Amino acid sequence: MEIIKVSSKSAPHAVAGAIANVVRERSTAEIQSVGAGATNQAIKAIAIARGYLAPSGVDIVCIPGFANVEVGGESRTAMRLIVKTI
Repeated sequence: MEIIKVSSKSAPHAVAGAIANVVRERSTAEIQSVGAGATNQAIKAIAIARGYLAPSGVDIVCIPGFANVEVGGESRTAMRLIVKTI
């Protein structure tokens, strides 16, 4: 599964569009963010994506978790947000 990576500079509406498209195609999307700013943008994007999907009768839930990733040769803890249809 392709992971949608979000940074603190990501535009929430653009990420929301990507989430909505992946959920329409596969019924599940995986989002990864490292840091508070990136996680904030990811959560906003999930809320916006829910609004994009609602008119077509699709509702989603978010399951948060952690993942260890390597950034610039350093091990970091990332938020892994699984978005699924209900």
